[in-house]
Order: sequence, then structure tokens, then C-alpha cells
Amino acid sequence: MNIRPLPDAAFTRQALARDRRRLETAFFWGAISIALLWLVMLAEWAAGTRFSFLGLAPRELTGLVGLIGAPLVHGSLEHLIANSIPTFVLISLGMYAVPLATARAVPLIWIVSGALVWLFARDSVHIGASGVTHGLMSFLFVLGAVRRDRITIAVALIVFFLYGSMAYGFLPTKAGISFEYHGAGLVGGVIAALLWRNLDPLPEQKRYDWEDEPENDEEWNDDPLEPPSPQHVPVLWDGPRRPTRGALLQFPSRRRVEFADDEDGRIEPER
Repeated sequence: MNIRPLPDAAFTRQALARDRRRLETAFFWGAISIALLWLVMLAEWAAGTRFSFLGLAPRELTGLVGLIGAPLVHGSLEHLIANSIPTFVLISLGMYAVPLATARAVPLIWIVSGALVWLFARDSVHIGASGVTHGLMSFLFVLGAVRRDRITIAVALIVFFLYGSMAYGFLPTKAGISFEYHGAGLVGGVIAALLWRNLDPLPEQKRYDWEDEPENDEEWNDDPLEPPSPQHVPVLWDGPRRPTRGALLQFPSRRRVEFADDEDGRIEPER
């Protein structure tokens, strides 16, 4: 996996200020999301009743209201608290990393998960935001796997570390838990990730000078520190270059040394 470093421009004062505003905006939308859930609970407390009519009843015409209202209603305060934290974290991460895709993914997961529950779930009243949170988990994780840029990969790792167990949410574990909503949310998140994986622009990446190919060989020869052009480098499998057949190789001449006998019988070379 090739993950290039960020350019120096990403660490300027203006870039850091822009990134801080982006993070604040992400936290704002995360807070708005859980505030909506708590307002519904507060309205139920003020009215002294449960908004069970907003629940999703499979294969009933009146249950179609739950396509919109079911994720807003929770069975108890503990149920609401359990869904509030992952809702805030996942929406904040999504709005920070891929705001355009997240803004479209949330409605899609909301509707797709509800539609699948209405079509295939067991006969009961399904409520809670857990289907949306499971969808956001699969959305952010799959998005990091298909985009492979620094931000989405980091977010995918955070999501897997915090909420990786949601991947098993489609399995029936306890009575009273809508595992159908969990599984439908996972499916909706995968669909959203594949649909809008390229909606947000990729972050700017650092590019080195040596990555730019010169247009001609003269540009290679201008800089003495640059290696030779690839066209001028012989490949290993061609072997060493041999002289042309029939060429004469000139060797340095040797002076012939002759020996002669002297009067004493010793052999000495002639000068």
C-alpha cells in the first residue's frame, strides 16, 4: 500500500486553521444528531407516553412510518445512552474525513435499513438508532479500504478499534435486540461506501522532484547529480557489451629479451 506523505503546505498556519474549523464543524453535526435523539426522549417524558407509533412494524402499512421515525425512538434511557455515544463519534468522524459522502450516506442508511427491516424482519416493533450506527461503522470502514488515503485509513482503523464488534451485530444474541436492524444497517453502509467513495476529493499529497519524468535526455544531462537516463542504462540480462565481430584488439608490444653466455658461464640478458 502506497501512502504518500502530506505536502508542506498542509502544515501552514492557514491550513491548520482550516482543519480546526473542519473538526469543529464535524463535532457540531455529531452534537446535533444526538441532540435530536434526546429531544424525542424529552418530548416523550413531557407527554408522559411512549411514541410507539413511530416504531417500524414489518409488512404493515402503518409500520411504514417507522422508516423515518424508528431510529429516533428508544425503549429506555439506557438504550438511548448506548446509542448516543457511537452516533456522536461516528457522525463526527465521517463529517471530518468525508463530509460530502457522509451527508449522503446517513439518509441512505436510514432508509435502506428501515426498508430491509420492514420487508424481512420478524413481526415486532423495531426502534432505535443502532441500525444507523451499524451502517455508519461499515460505511467508514469500507470507505477506508477502497479509498486508501491517509484520512480515511486512519478513520477506518479508529472505527474498527472502537466499534469493530458491530460487524457481528447481525447475529441474534439477546431477546429484545433487533439484530435485523443491525444487519440491514451494515448492508446500507457498504452500499453507501461503494456509491460515494469518490465524492470527496483526495487530500493533496507531497510530490518529489524525482517523480517528474523529464521530456528529453538533455534534462537528465544538465544536472550532474542526476542518474543517467533509463534508456542509456543496459539491462542485466543482456550481459556485458562485446566488441563487434571481426574487430582487432590492440595490445601493448613487449620488448624481446635475449640471453647470451659470458666468459664465466653465466647467462645474462643482452642490453
